Amino acid sequence: MASRTFEFACGLFCMALITGCAGTAAGKVRTRPDGTPGPEKCSEEALVAMRYLRLGVGDGATVEFDANQVNAWPITLHEGHIESVLIDDLGTLEAPARLYGYVWTSGPQAVIRYFEALPPGASQRVPICAVVRTAKGQMRKLPGSRPGTAILEYSRGGVFIVDEFL
Repeated sequence: MASRTFEFACGLFCMALITGCAGTAAGKVRTRPDGTPGPEKCSEEALVAMRYLRLGVGDGATVEFDANQVNAWPITLHEGHIESVLIDDLGTLEAPARLYGYVWTSGPQAVIRYFEALPPGASQRVPICAVVRTAKGQMRKLPGSRPGTAILEYSRGGVFIVDEFL
């Protein structure tokens, strides 16, 4: 436990030295013809932060998609910024860390990309790159989803670290 605390302290210290904010690049992402977001590179700040935190591509955990709809089903996601909650530890990011990202709802399924994390007890967000991935079409929108929204059967799924968004 002391080792994890030390890792976080070092990581947060290093992040404080980095100028600039990860933020979302949602406004800069081109969408595909089906409305899903296109490829996007991770920021250099996120790549550095993930190296310090020893978060590797493919590291995964379970996440509640919307901090305001925990354990609800079905849930309605709205296109735009989202705050999610880790259910399990994601590498050195301990649950219940908050993940901040963006939801796209224009395509046949919802897409969530995360750009920042807030570890428990931390005072500032850390840039990361992570995506929601679920099996068996769990992110597929249910009938009745209106433009700008996605009604999903499940409120949680898998989140995985990436080094670029495809």
